[in-house]
Amino acid sequence: MVIIVGAGPIGLATSIELKREGIPSRIIERGSLVNSIFHYPRDMTFFSTSDRLEIGGVPFISHNPKPTRREALEYYRRAAESYDLDIHLYEEVRAVDGKDGDFTVRTDRDHYEASKVVVATGFYDIARKMNIPGEELDKVKHYYDEAHPYAWQDVLVIGAGNSAVDVALETYRTHANVTLAVRGPQIKETVKYWVKPDIENRINNEEITAYFNTEVKEIKPREVVLDTPTGIKTIPNDFVLAMTGYQPNFELMSQFGIALTNDEKRMPVYNEQSLETNRKGMYVAGVVCGGMDTSSLFIENTRVHAEHISSDIKRKLTAGSFG
Repeated sequence: MVIIVGAGPIGLATSIELKREGIPSRIIERGSLVNSIFHYPRDMTFFSTSDRLEIGGVPFISHNPKPTRREALEYYRRAAESYDLDIHLYEEVRAVDGKDGDFTVRTDRDHYEASKVVVATGFYDIARKMNIPGEELDKVKHYYDEAHPYAWQDVLVIGAGNSAVDVALETYRTHANVTLAVRGPQIKETVKYWVKPDIENRINNEEITAYFNTEVKEIKPREVVLDTPTGIKTIPNDFVLAMTGYQPNFELMSQFGIALTNDEKRMPVYNEQSLETNRKGMYVAGVVCGGMDTSSLFIENTRVHAEHISSDIKRKLTAGSFG
């Protein structure tokens, strides 16, 4: 039995590839199926075409060239059902004891024996915090759903990437009074080419107020304090939408005994061919492999991880190799 921690697309793909090899697996997920995608904005459209999101050879047919969040949720449910995957949802893995070939995976509900363990937990579950006064207030949101709740409200959007720009434009178009706070000197060059002129025009027309080279110093119940190039500014505020990015669960990986690189990326240490980590018998898969470099790995270019891992596990189980 192989235990897979995380029921995202790559966790599902790994379980499918193992099943094709005749190796039983069980997926354990602390949230819903493809939990990260579930928490994407409600009306989000993927950058990629549907064929690049497919797993297990199950066709992904969408109404438009680029699928929506809703279509993706339906697709991954169908893929899991097609292969009759063993999935435990809303169950959190707390520890992995033992050694290669004889692991015990302990959760908040039960414990399971496993010969191998695959960690496919992604990075979307933990928001990068700003660590400033007031960040704990209910009006501060690190996840964005839809624009409607912010109509006619004073909204501060923090960030300069695709998420921040999308949120700023969507809330602006529902009549929010939008201010954008950016730590750098400009909107990021990586913002979608068809969206970047839109946000720049809104800023130039003073329809959205933007503060560049600015940091948020404090969040108060009805105001926010900004440290701008021209000094401290306090502006009215009803909601803060902090699109500051997300990060892997480093604490969990460390608890599992997975080493992390000693640099700003904090990537898990693993073999690039097999995806096996420094802890024998434990693998990493999907975007979690990038550590803090969350802009380099996606569903599209990590689907191959499932094949590499399943091939390595089959080879080692066949040979009776356990470290």
